[in-house]
Amino acid sequence: MKLIRNRLLEYGIDPVLTDYLAAIIIIIFIGILCIAANILTKKIVLRIITHIITNNKYEWDNILLERKVFHRLSHIVPALIIYYFASTFPDYQHLIEKGAITYIIVVGLMVINGFLKACNDIYLTFEISKTKPIKGYIQVVQIIVFILGGIVVIANLMGESPFILLSGIGALSAVLLIIFKDSLLGLVAGIQLAANDMVRVGDWIEMPKYEADGDIIDISLNTVKVQNFDKTITTIPSYALISDSFKNWRGMQVSGGRRIKRSLFIDTNSITFCTEEMIEKFKSIQFLSNYITSKEQEIAEYNAKNQINRNNPVNGRALTNIGVFRAYINQYLQHHPGISQEMTLLVRQLAPTEMGLPLEIYAFTNDIRWDIYETIQSDIFDHLFAVAPEFGLHLFQNPSGNDLKNMMGNKDEKSRSRETDSS
Repeated sequence: MKLIRNRLLEYGIDPVLTDYLAAIIIIIFIGILCIAANILTKKIVLRIITHIITNNKYEWDNILLERKVFHRLSHIVPALIIYYFASTFPDYQHLIEKGAITYIIVVGLMVINGFLKACNDIYLTFEISKTKPIKGYIQVVQIIVFILGGIVVIANLMGESPFILLSGIGALSAVLLIIFKDSLLGLVAGIQLAANDMVRVGDWIEMPKYEADGDIIDISLNTVKVQNFDKTITTIPSYALISDSFKNWRGMQVSGGRRIKRSLFIDTNSITFCTEEMIEKFKSIQFLSNYITSKEQEIAEYNAKNQINRNNPVNGRALTNIGVFRAYINQYLQHHPGISQEMTLLVRQLAPTEMGLPLEIYAFTNDIRWDIYETIQSDIFDHLFAVAPEFGLHLFQNPSGNDLKNMMGNKDEKSRSRETDSS
């Protein structure tokens, strides 16, 4: 700066004005130098680094590039130049150095933050990330880094040692616990969720309390994001998955089978013993021919052995239409291509209700996809609704408006018929 001042004095410029002009020239020079260094770093050095990264066989360094870790590092160069030239302004040297160091610390924090995010992105490329997510731990490290960075910045601006400020944190521990309550709860919950393998990204969970019913798309320190099947997003506190109950459908997805549990309600007034005509008709049904033959032989042997008089149908054993229908459903499901034969398959009667006798189908499809599952289930019950009358059975249904209308019509017709007969 003295050199520039002396040169200006040689041109006969006023000494007071010379000091200002010299300072302006130095500031412009430093500014041009910083801009040139920044351009050199970004246009040449970063291009070389980008070329090397994009043309090698590794993928992790591409993520570092996407997170702009190297771009943020380039901002340190101008700050170093300003710090180096701070001695040019003795009166303001201390302030300039503090400002430059503060800027370098902030840039360093941004670089570390980008690097931590890149680490999480790299980890997500591995299969283990689905079962053991580390995003929550990364966020804890980010919080610690930013707190320490903030302390170092404040200490630098105050001209004190960072350890003096750190010693005062103990007195603020209660306040910090309140501020970071959710983060601490989330950290503990994240450790428990990961240790017990309770949830993973991609799991289908149901949590009625939070109106969540869909797939987990993100697990972070404080929240778990669930994309519901209507494409809305529900955000659940991480610790809620520990303190509250929820249903995880992963077991169903892993097993490869999806449960069907639905009942047909049989009108009990239509349940009866099978007549000879009905038995002959049932023998012509492909799934029942062997069953009817073996069952007839078994019943005949039993009745003969116990000398039962079959003139009264109450005595001994006999086939019923509901029993034959249950056997038909069982055989039908065993031959159905969409039903898993390795999992539980039951056709059972439940306790009668005011709606009739529930005949429940308990089985598993061999495809867990929702649309395929619904198609298989619908096809099965379409068929059963259609064939039930073939067994002399009526399915229960509450009277509709049409039923009431028909009843009233029949009543009116009978009344007119009586009036006609009277006349």
